[in-house]
Amino acid sequence: MPLLPLLMLGLGVAAVLVLLVLALSGPSAQRASARRLTSLRDRHMVSANGANAMEAQLRRISTTQASGFDLTFARLLPNQEQLEKRLAMTGKSWTLGQYGLATLGLALAVAVLLLFEGAPLLLSIVFGLFLGLGLPHFVVGFLIKRRVAKFTATFPDAIDLLVRGLRSGLPITETIGVVGFEMPGPVGEEFRAISDKMKIGRTLDAALQETADRLGTPEFQFFTITIQIQRETGGNLAETLNNLSDVLRKRAQMKLKIKAMSSEAKASAIIVGALPFIVFGLIWSINNEYMMHFFTDQRLIVTGGGGLIWMALGAFIMAKMVNFEI
Repeated sequence: MPLLPLLMLGLGVAAVLVLLVLALSGPSAQRASARRLTSLRDRHMVSANGANAMEAQLRRISTTQASGFDLTFARLLPNQEQLEKRLAMTGKSWTLGQYGLATLGLALAVAVLLLFEGAPLLLSIVFGLFLGLGLPHFVVGFLIKRRVAKFTATFPDAIDLLVRGLRSGLPITETIGVVGFEMPGPVGEEFRAISDKMKIGRTLDAALQETADRLGTPEFQFFTITIQIQRETGGNLAETLNNLSDVLRKRAQMKLKIKAMSSEAKASAIIVGALPFIVFGLIWSINNEYMMHFFTDQRLIVTGGGGLIWMALGAFIMAKMVNFEI
């Protein structure tokens, strides 16, 4: 069986299935929380000249330590800061240079493989760029989503530990360090990073806000704003954090209920979306010469492209139907 049609079929199946899975993977509260938190965060942010100077100094240090390929790849990027933020959100020590090498290597490998199989030059370049740019982006997004999910699941337990430390008489800065060493996984890593930043002179508000901007989760934004408001207005911080922990647990329960209620619709959408490709593959295994017309006949190519567009529209509509903001 020729490799090129099989590869094109596999890419089409993967593209539509990935679109369905990502579109129906559940509601994202980032947009709604950003609208609700931006105005409140702007009112209660404390700007410090010393913190800004420290950030500039750390940025210069990190720039001087970067490799030459990192700097070269960074100059070619239209949005370097966004990619650096995504790589930091994975929890891995990946650099821009490593990400660029993986992208270029994968794109070249796919393009050369298709050229050796007799594919046209333009088609080989397009598919090479598609996989070279898409696969690393998908892997980074998957790692970010998995790490954020782990962080959100154990974050209320970290707040409970903070509450116990505050009630025992420890200050908030010392309690954050204790949480960093006691909690496992992403929560412990982030709290240790906050404690380390405060040890080198960063203020608590600046360290919390930097972590909140990098994580991008509404739960940590709530935590950051709660501490900022309490430091300005006073009050019982332990009781406030205890209430926040209860709210975050109820929020997680509501998400699970919505996921359970919409799981049937998501499963049906994935099955319906995969069925045309499954039938296509079964017919191909029986008579591949008959299905080759979809890659040679212009009328069938246009028909297949139109079908993919309509399936994408259907996936988008179904995603909107099961999308709920909490």
